[in-house]
Amino acid sequence: MKKPKAGSQVTMREIAERADVSIGTVSHVINGTAVVRPKLKLRVLEAVRNLGFQPSALAQGMRRNRIRMLGIIVPDITNPFFPGVVRGAEDVAFKESYRVVLCNTDNKPAKEALYVAELRSFRASGLLIIPAAGSDLISELSPEPSGIQKVVCIDRCPAGWTGDAVVALNENGAYQATRYLIHSGHRNLAVITGPSLLANSVERLNGFRRALAEAKIAISPEFIQEAAFDSRSGYEAGTRLLRMLPRPTAILACNDMMALGVLHALHERGLRCPEDVSLVGFDNLEFCEYTNPALTSVYQPGYQMGAAAAHLLIERINGLPDPPKRVVLETELKVRNSVLPIAAPAELPSQPARHASRKKPRPAVAN
Repeated sequence: MKKPKAGSQVTMREIAERADVSIGTVSHVINGTAVVRPKLKLRVLEAVRNLGFQPSALAQGMRRNRIRMLGIIVPDITNPFFPGVVRGAEDVAFKESYRVVLCNTDNKPAKEALYVAELRSFRASGLLIIPAAGSDLISELSPEPSGIQKVVCIDRCPAGWTGDAVVALNENGAYQATRYLIHSGHRNLAVITGPSLLANSVERLNGFRRALAEAKIAISPEFIQEAAFDSRSGYEAGTRLLRMLPRPTAILACNDMMALGVLHALHERGLRCPEDVSLVGFDNLEFCEYTNPALTSVYQPGYQMGAAAAHLLIERINGLPDPPKRVVLETELKVRNSVLPIAAPAELPSQPARHASRKKPRPAVAN
């Protein structure tokens, strides 16, 4: 029998003819569906090698009702934090012979729902999801879709989520950052938080507020600015804060991209960091070491989050029967050069120092 021409599809019939066995024997060897005598198995494998046969992963997955593929759905692949998460998940998946399909939702719940439905039709083995703001993930997964039996949320969880999740200690990270600013003498503190629909945004804001409450520091509502976890909205929120009188002496930006926007706003107004305004970010992205000044930031382990989530998902695929798990990873404040200590008053005021005579301080807006 001649070897098939390059590019032609080798069939099991051709393998069976070359090995002088039945088509059923070839199928059992290729798919591992039954024990085949060693001599026959060797003949089949030699024929497979000589003919250059490549089994179809799609066809095998259809027979098993799932493909060795994991879907990873992220809200914004341009955010430098998320590629680290994806890399951690992909490294674990590759070692376990799973392949990864990456989907970007642009933080749009409708696009997220579309990707979930399409990965369902592809019979992916499971999903790793960083939900979009306002995600309706529970509805997207109910009733449980055929072919996707397992889902793990990463970094943030949608409202009502009771399934597996891998997250960071967001509240504690923001709490430690705010305490650091307070211990550095700052009393007029502001925060730029992420979208209020996201659990990690709420947790970081809670950490900021907890540190203020412990220090008996009150701030104006205007010193809490909501943004979109990107540099542009961070710049806009930072500009609003810097126009206020009195302006904050320190700002906690609840991710590094927003902190980058604040640095630009400072530069644009001729202000210096940290001499005029101290700044802390959140994520500890690589560029934090290279900004001017180097940015103090809360480290959260993106790579480890992705790796832990992939490990957990593959355990579920392999039949782990345990109740849903919530894996929580530590955060750590990385101190650099963007915070300047200032003289602290003898007693911590209940309100910002320059508003001591007012009951409800409300910063004015400069022209």
